[in-house]
Amino acid sequence: MKKFILYCLLLGAAQFVFAQKTIINVDLNKEIGEMHPFWAWFGADEPNYAYMRDGKKLLSELSAMSPVPVYFRAHNLLTSGHDTMNLKWGSTNVYTEDANGKPIYDFTILDKIFDTYLQRGIKPMAQFSFMPEALSTNPQPYEHHWQPGMPYDKVYTGWAYPPKDYKKWADLVYTWVKHAVERYGKAEVESWYWELWNEPNIGYWKGTVEEYCKLYDYTADAAKRALPTIRMGGPETTGPSWNKAADFLKTFLTHCVSGKNYATGKIGAPLDFITFHAKGAPKIVDGHVQMNMGTQLRDISEGFRIVASYPTLKSLPIIIGESDPEGCAACGMKTNPSNAYRNGTMYSSYTAASFARKYALADHFKVNLRGAVSWSFEFENQPYFYGFRDLATNGIDKPVLNVFRMFALMKGKRVEVKGNQNYSYTAIRDSSVRGPKADIDGIASKDLRSVAVMLWHYHDDDVKTGSASIELNLKGFTAKTLNLHHYRIDDENSNSYEVWKKMGSPENPTAEQIAILEKAGQLTLLSSPAYVKTNNGALKMEIELPRQGVSLLKFDW
Repeated sequence: MKKFILYCLLLGAAQFVFAQKTIINVDLNKEIGEMHPFWAWFGADEPNYAYMRDGKKLLSELSAMSPVPVYFRAHNLLTSGHDTMNLKWGSTNVYTEDANGKPIYDFTILDKIFDTYLQRGIKPMAQFSFMPEALSTNPQPYEHHWQPGMPYDKVYTGWAYPPKDYKKWADLVYTWVKHAVERYGKAEVESWYWELWNEPNIGYWKGTVEEYCKLYDYTADAAKRALPTIRMGGPETTGPSWNKAADFLKTFLTHCVSGKNYATGKIGAPLDFITFHAKGAPKIVDGHVQMNMGTQLRDISEGFRIVASYPTLKSLPIIIGESDPEGCAACGMKTNPSNAYRNGTMYSSYTAASFARKYALADHFKVNLRGAVSWSFEFENQPYFYGFRDLATNGIDKPVLNVFRMFALMKGKRVEVKGNQNYSYTAIRDSSVRGPKADIDGIASKDLRSVAVMLWHYHDDDVKTGSASIELNLKGFTAKTLNLHHYRIDDENSNSYEVWKKMGSPENPTAEQIAILEKAGQLTLLSSPAYVKTNNGALKMEIELPRQGVSLLKFDW
């Protein structure tokens, strides 16, 4: 009996060890879709940061890393005020009126923003927002002074109301588009995406859904009169897994298909692309951050389902106008402890794993996903590593930015990846990544003479644990000798935050420390480039990947 019990214990241990062995197989002969660079979209509430020192630096880096033009979405492009830059605020003062109510247009600040974009190869996702003070039906109070820790609804002031004169609003739209064409040229402006407002189903819009549809009709009509080939879309609602957001989105889409146009009196409204948002929901559990990727994926899934249900709209481009782990970029981790994931590798692995599932959901619903905006940029002149949802802090790149640098190295066709320790996209959508099992998975692409494989070791619970031992098997190579570059994001690589902490978390780093941090913020190799041999087109590798780590293996020949 003792021998039998010992045998059972040994067998159980062997099965446990075997279960922990992660095997990931990549078949280069099985193409599953395009490696669309829909990750190359970013955004911010504060448009004026674009031409500040660190804003210009980061825009230049985004442009330099991407093989395709990066699109940038910003709020407050029509908000009144002279260049004021509070959190969740911005202003351009494009529109004012004289004593007789005659419009006065001044594009000085707006041009400064867009010039900064275009000088760096960035393309605008130009937003008609928010309501100028002189046009608002309820303008006072107008400028808010929100700070982290204050109730969020303090941001919703006079800029959120419908116009007192829809024709004057339409004239503003027409004048802006005409001005853009004159300044930048028709071909350039045609390549932008133009949209109306942000999250009109909550406090950002103090009108009704019908009033939003009316504003859209006047906006789209004026924009198309100024430039018939302009790309115009909306409605940028919050996550469609919330029934009220879904109802708003469906009401808007139905209006565009079959409703009476408020501006023209005809049936329907021009719609060139469709937008909605998707957010996760982290919280503190047992003293650590627990992410909830499922919440974000349910928003995406339901949004795709709604769009696909409209026969005349299902092939239109979809842009997830904000696609993030949670909702408030300007809420730091001191006031919102659940946002403590943002500085380290948790944000990186979450981004890798979630973007892979966006591809899978788009495949499932057969929709045209064109962009997924990471609502994360930078916050000028704020404390180092304060815990904002940003890509860089005072010019120091954070680990999450290196995931996008990894995605930038992937191109061509997506190919099949199968593993024994991963979660299906439906499992994460429905239940997130919980329990003892981590999501150890990958996404792979192939081009004419290159292959890229991104691997991650993700779990919703931000708790330190052992590394994953991965057996990576690739087959389908057409070359015998490959040049391998292995990039890594973990506590020791591509991680300025860990370096900053080891410095003692200086609030005012020296010039020498800043230089070290800037270097640490770049995407780095785990080991020196090496040549590897394939065997009948196959390659086997053993990789140790820490929890919340991300690897990118790039093979060239």
